[in-house]
Amino acid sequence: MSSPAPVDAADDLLAFLRASPTPWHAVTETVRRLVAAGYRELSEGDAWRIAPGDKVYVIRAGSTILALEIGEASPVTSGIRWIGAHTDSPNLRTKPNADLKRSGQYQLGVEVYGGVLLHTWLDRDLSLAGRVLVRGPEGLVHHLIDAERAIARVPSLAIHLDRNVNTDGLKLNTQTHLPPVLGLESGGAFDLRSFVVAELARTKVEVKPADVLGLDLCFYDAAPPARGGVRGEYVLSGRLDNLASCHAALSAMLAAPPAPQLTRGFVLYDHEECGSQSAQGAQSPFLRDVTARIALAHPKTDADALARTLHASFMISADMAHALHPNYADKHEPQHQPMLGAGPVIKTNNNQRYATDGESAARFEIWCGHAGVTPQKFVTRTDLACGTTIGPITASMAGMRVVDVGNPMLSMHSIREMSAAADVAKMIGAMTSFYAGNDR
Repeated sequence: MSSPAPVDAADDLLAFLRASPTPWHAVTETVRRLVAAGYRELSEGDAWRIAPGDKVYVIRAGSTILALEIGEASPVTSGIRWIGAHTDSPNLRTKPNADLKRSGQYQLGVEVYGGVLLHTWLDRDLSLAGRVLVRGPEGLVHHLIDAERAIARVPSLAIHLDRNVNTDGLKLNTQTHLPPVLGLESGGAFDLRSFVVAELARTKVEVKPADVLGLDLCFYDAAPPARGGVRGEYVLSGRLDNLASCHAALSAMLAAPPAPQLTRGFVLYDHEECGSQSAQGAQSPFLRDVTARIALAHPKTDADALARTLHASFMISADMAHALHPNYADKHEPQHQPMLGAGPVIKTNNNQRYATDGESAARFEIWCGHAGVTPQKFVTRTDLACGTTIGPITASMAGMRVVDVGNPMLSMHSIREMSAAADVAKMIGAMTSFYAGNDR
């Protein structure tokens, strides 16, 4: 009997994106794939029993996840091979008292989450997904919902009513211009909690509106992720920044060849897009606490185990990179112009907006070489401000060596982003080489 054909890496990324309209859904999809590969869950509130060969994962707040494969060698000497990324993306999120009724239409009040490219959210068919917290017999119960259809829209103002928009530029007021419309008053009553209850009923979960106590809901582009270009060479989707990196880390972990001595893992954080300052963000003690528990659980350990483990560890901080834009080439540093389809990008900033230094860049070059991949280089123009990632946060909070990398993309922070299908497998290959211990 022949084995099934391997799934194209870019097509598998599309499937991951479709399953992950919110950070909570992304963690759920990650868990589904980990469990299928033999991983088991650990709870932060329990005493851990772990041993070499164990495959485990830990979830914090439903939107951050860490997974580990425990090696035989003490992490005090071999360290832990980490890949870090983030599950959140810029979007529009509902306010606590979101229901609005204006000019004969129902709307929802929204807050801008992260650095949204606002104009891209106009005239898009929007769906709604997220987490619902419900009163249960034994306390709060978490449920996920996903409308999976176009239910809302932020209509733009007709040019007839703003004659100078094309010459003076579009100016949006985030309070008054962004609330999506969901329906007409003449069509019947609408309120968000009743809508959520109906969506839960579609998944066979029966609750009363009064029992819905908390909502974390995100709007997203209802058009599904897709391949584009004349030969299918593009990946077109929302949330490529940074679910494409989450997918790469997960895929590499599951594809990595056996390396019994090595402890290797990934951590996918929430709240990177708004500064990482939360219990489940990169500035939390989550990574350091888990590292301590892993280090101290090994039979060959001592009082200095955590410090020595952190010293021996390494992280690939993976966050998408800016590809050369053919219409705005002058926005790029002339000697550092990553191309779509040309492979992973090493990101450097001497002011430590990225954590890369000469040594960490050289190590990533080696791992790329073993995967048959040539990395590209990126620095921001000296006269432009540089963004940042979880890399510098990890380096400073944990004292760990870090390299910042990412696949090149265009339309970053748009509702609909684009990258190259060919780059998906290249990044996975480089990360798999890292996990395999190909260090020379």
